[in-house]
Amino acid sequence: MAFLMYACAFGVKIITLPLQIAELLGLLSFYKRVFPLIMSGFVPSYNDKMNDKKRELFRNLSKFYPPNGPLRVLEIGCGTGANFEYYPNGSKITCVDQNPYFRTYLEKSMAKNDHLVYDNFVVASGENLQVVEDNSVDAVVCTLVLCSVSDIPKVLQESKRVLRPGGAFLFLEHVVSDPSSWIYFFQHVLQPFWYYFGDGCETTRATWKHLEAAGFSDLQLRHIEPPLFFILRPHIVGYAVK
Repeated sequence: MAFLMYACAFGVKIITLPLQIAELLGLLSFYKRVFPLIMSGFVPSYNDKMNDKKRELFRNLSKFYPPNGPLRVLEIGCGTGANFEYYPNGSKITCVDQNPYFRTYLEKSMAKNDHLVYDNFVVASGENLQVVEDNSVDAVVCTLVLCSVSDIPKVLQESKRVLRPGGAFLFLEHVVSDPSSWIYFFQHVLQPFWYYFGDGCETTRATWKHLEAAGFSDLQLRHIEPPLFFILRPHIVGYAVK
């Protein structure tokens, strides 16, 4: 089974060789402009299927209000603003995304969700949040982002740095399936192609292991399988307290 999986994945790598060469030559940079358009079409369907799970997740924000002032939320990989509708009224939102071409779609979501206060849009990666002060936010939100960052432990380290003591890191991420499943097989076989379609997205990450090793004081994590495209079906959801 393992030999067949790696043989098929190698075949897909051969097929995607032109894309690999184009990436090395910097010829795929135009896709950064296209990807936000793709995500703007994907988000409504995803939110519809995940509505109950998202509402359940973001209800936890009520546990992390500061003693005085509004709830301060930093969202890493904010994209098109898919989570805005789930944030409590009056929350102060700082948006971070490394793709500046999301701005147009983000501004549309901001206008639609005027129950929030928008502090800033920062073009940066989750591994480098230097513009955000230590202990300055009540919650960091990360949904469908850890699948494509270059260094998950660094993102979690930065999130812990900017969180105030007692603040929380909220997550909803697709992850690798059980090794005995056909989903696991096809996640690995299709990954060489999916990487380019998903702008660096990887379906084969055991993200929960990084969360368990990150040193949070409390970790509430569940594995779920929502009704999504099969290689994206395995998810983890929950929060971790600094």
